[in-house]
Amino acid sequence: MIELSTLQVFLVAAEELNFSNAARRLHLSQSAVSQNIHTIEKTYGVELFVRHGRSVELSEAGQSILPMAREVLRAARMLEDGFQEIHHQIGGELLIGCSTSAGKYLMPALLSIFQEKYPDVHPRVKVMGRDRVQESLIAQKLPIGVASKRLEHRDIECEPLFDDRIYLIVPANHPWAEYGQATPDDLLDQKIIMREEMSGTCETVLEGLKRYSITPDMLNIVMELGNPEAIEMAVERGVGIAFVSEMVAARGLAFGRVKKVELQGLPLKRTVHIARHINHPLTRAQSLFWEFAQSQREQLNTEIWDSLTTFEPVA
Repeated sequence: MIELSTLQVFLVAAEELNFSNAARRLHLSQSAVSQNIHTIEKTYGVELFVRHGRSVELSEAGQSILPMAREVLRAARMLEDGFQEIHHQIGGELLIGCSTSAGKYLMPALLSIFQEKYPDVHPRVKVMGRDRVQESLIAQKLPIGVASKRLEHRDIECEPLFDDRIYLIVPANHPWAEYGQATPDDLLDQKIIMREEMSGTCETVLEGLKRYSITPDMLNIVMELGNPEAIEMAVERGVGIAFVSEMVAARGLAFGRVKKVELQGLPLKRTVHIARHINHPLTRAQSLFWEFAQSQREQLNTEIWDSLTTFEPVA
């Protein structure tokens, strides 16, 4: 009979489609991952992966086995959860998919508070695109997801988690820095650094500008970056101005490296949501976190935010 640990190796390798990445996730050597896969293939006379040099892809047999392997491991986690509950213990892995830069800042703070109550829970946050969060929830690869926009699907329950304000930031020596205000039309003469088109930040900004009949082709977009921290650094260096999450801007604002500019008549805000599959059975730890996260909605918009944005500038 196949061991659960071996099945876990197969599952992670199937998710990563790279034995080196799977080894890092599992804290194993690459050879150990390869050996586990080889053991399954040899024992059952199947080829689970098609090898292409360093990359691999699931074979037809691997694709058919994957959902069953996922179900077996899920049942094993539920069984372990049941044993822990008998002894009034809450533990296990807490996997969360996160698509938003705001979520990357707030989730560690939220999880640290949760872990104070349940120290045997081991959170793991995977950062991915919003579409992949939704796809992973629908396929029940993720128990819980955090996204920068409400996920619309009949099988997904989605609840508001916190409100994320989007700031226009400019270099500290920019002409707008001292006055701190501009109009949407003023953007047309500026060099702008933008997030990738599918990001929540970009969508929120473009929807807001549309109300003033400003379309993307009217903007002088000099750079497009997928990393919000890299955008903030580019603004610091004077490459252009940019729209970023309030939390991304916080450190640069506190140290005076960038300045916030209010766009008259255009307050930008988005609601970050937490989501789960309605038919995916949550472990006790996952269920408690789902309830805990929603109970902390008000604190997420005040106390946790304050703790993240309180910086002491160097004299």
